[in-house]
Amino acid sequence: MRIIAGSAGGRRLFSPAKQKRNLIRPTSDRAREALFNIISNKVNGARVLDLFAGTGALGLEALSRGAESCLAIDNNKEALRLIRANSKACNFADKFTLVKRDLRKGLGFLHSFKRKPGFSLIFLDPPYNKELSIKLLKELASGGFTARGAAVIIEEDEKVNLPDRAGCLSLHDKRIYGGTGFWFYTGN
Repeated sequence: MRIIAGSAGGRRLFSPAKQKRNLIRPTSDRAREALFNIISNKVNGARVLDLFAGTGALGLEALSRGAESCLAIDNNKEALRLIRANSKACNFADKFTLVKRDLRKGLGFLHSFKRKPGFSLIFLDPPYNKELSIKLLKELASGGFTARGAAVIIEEDEKVNLPDRAGCLSLHDKRIYGGTGFWFYTGN
């Protein structure tokens, strides 16, 4: 696993041990590269929110490609260790904030991190098939966390049904890589 492009391009990232892969499911380099090709115009200068950050690879890739800042959230002890190691390896300490939080309890805590105009690029990669995608998508849409024109990308099992619309967020694309689906929402 590595950073694909930008200022930290080629940098190797720490990934979970094989026995931990059922708890931490990193987005593959190939899928991450395809994802960032699709959202390339949304990355430069973005305020990134990486929910269920895992290894931190999505947020770190965004920083490498010119994002302004990244707030990464996870609750898993091993994920937190990996995220810290990867953010240090990429030298983004000044732009990267890591918070330990159980996202199953909702996003209310984000109000203390919210500032105008909101997050402009949001990654949501919860455990598959737990109905967290739809719950947190609705909270993002109603909580005032998204900037106007924000991009919200959900990574979930390809068979999950997510709505075409959630509050101010509209689905504009869906892609499948392997058994993984990526839903691309845009804020109004």
